[in-house]
Amino acid sequence: MSTRIGRLSALLKHEAAGGVLLMLAAAAALALDNSPLAHLYDALLTIPVVVQVGALALEKPLLLWINDGLMALFFLLVGLEIKRELLEGNLSSWRQAVLPALAALGGMVAPALIYAAVNADDPMALRGWAIPAATDIAFAVGILALLGSRVPAGLKVFLLALAVIDDLGAILIIAVFYTADLSLTSLAIAGACAAVLLALNLVGVTRLLLYILVGVVMWVAVLKSGVHATLAGVIVALFIPLRTGDASTTPPLLRAEHGLHGFVALFVMPVFAFANAGVHLGGISLGDVLSPIPLGIAAGLFFGNQIGIFGLTWAGVRIGVCRLPEGVTWLHVYGASALAGIGFTMSLFIGALAFDDPDYQAAVRIGVLSGSLLSGIVGCTVLRWFARRE
Repeated sequence: MSTRIGRLSALLKHEAAGGVLLMLAAAAALALDNSPLAHLYDALLTIPVVVQVGALALEKPLLLWINDGLMALFFLLVGLEIKRELLEGNLSSWRQAVLPALAALGGMVAPALIYAAVNADDPMALRGWAIPAATDIAFAVGILALLGSRVPAGLKVFLLALAVIDDLGAILIIAVFYTADLSLTSLAIAGACAAVLLALNLVGVTRLLLYILVGVVMWVAVLKSGVHATLAGVIVALFIPLRTGDASTTPPLLRAEHGLHGFVALFVMPVFAFANAGVHLGGISLGDVLSPIPLGIAAGLFFGNQIGIFGLTWAGVRIGVCRLPEGVTWLHVYGASALAGIGFTMSLFIGALAFDDPDYQAAVRIGVLSGSLLSGIVGCTVLRWFARRE
C-alpha cells in the first residue's frame, strides 16, 4: 500500500512539473518576443530544416517541425491514454464514463457557441470556432497536483477522464474540420500502413520498434495527404496492444505510455509552448484585446467551460443518469469547470490550424493566454480557498 502511495505521489509531482515547465516556457516566449532579442526568437522559429532520404525530401521551418513532428508524439501519447481508459480505465463502463462524458460535451459545445456568437459576422473568424473547445490536461492536472490534499481524489479522476474525452473530441474536430486538399496516393499509403499495424496487432507482435517504424512511414504519408500529420500518432496508438498472452510481461501500450510520458510532459509540450506562445504586446490596446477573435476565445474558455461543464454535470446528476464522485461537492465541480478553461496547448494548436495569417494568429494567442490565465486563477482560487472550507 505504501509503495502505491509513493508511486502516486511521484506521478502527481511529475504532472505538476510538466505544468510548471509549460508556464515557464510560455513566459519565456512572451519575454523574448517583447525584448530586443525578438528578431532572434523569430529567426529561430523560421530556420529551414531539411530531412531527405533518397528522392524524398521534407523541408519545413523549425516551427512546423515542432507543430507537425513533435506534436505527433503528444497525440501518440493522447491516443495511448484514450485507448487504455476506454478498455480498462475510468471510461471502460457506462456508469464510469457518463459523468465526464456529459461534462466534456458541455465543455466543447458551450465555448464553441460563445465564440461563434461573438464572431458571427466574420466568416473567416468563424474558422476558429473550435479554439476554445479544448482543455490543456497538463496545466489543469498540474494545478490539481500542486493543490495536493486540498482536492479529493475523485475530482482528479473526474478531471482526467473529462480531459481524455475532450482530447478525443479535439482529435475528431481536427480530422473533420481542419483537413486540407486530400492526396489519394498518400492516403492509400497511410491506409496500407494501418493495415500492417492491424496485422501486427492480430498476430500478437509485442515489439514496439516494429510499430514505431511503420508509424514513421504513416506519419510521412499523412503529412503529404492533406490530413494533419499529428493524427498519425493517434492511429498508431490504437493498434499498439494493451493485452498480451503473457501475464508476466508489461503490455506494449503501457511500456510506450510510460516511456513517452516524461518526454512529452517535460520536453515536447514546453517546446511547443515556447514556439507558439510568443506574441508582440507592443502597441496592443484594450480595443485589440476586446476585438472579436480574442474576445470570443477568452469568453469561450472562461465562461463557456464553466457554463457547459457545470451545467451538464448538474443536469446529469439532477435527472439521475450519474452522480458525483465520493467526497466531491458542487464547489469542487465549479472549480474544475474553471480549470478546464485552461485551453493553452490544444487551443494554440487548433488556432495554428485555423488561421495562416500572422495577424489572426496573434489575436488567437492573446485570446488563449487571457482566457487561460483567468480560468486558472479562478479555478485555483475556488479549489484552494472555498471548496476546502465547504
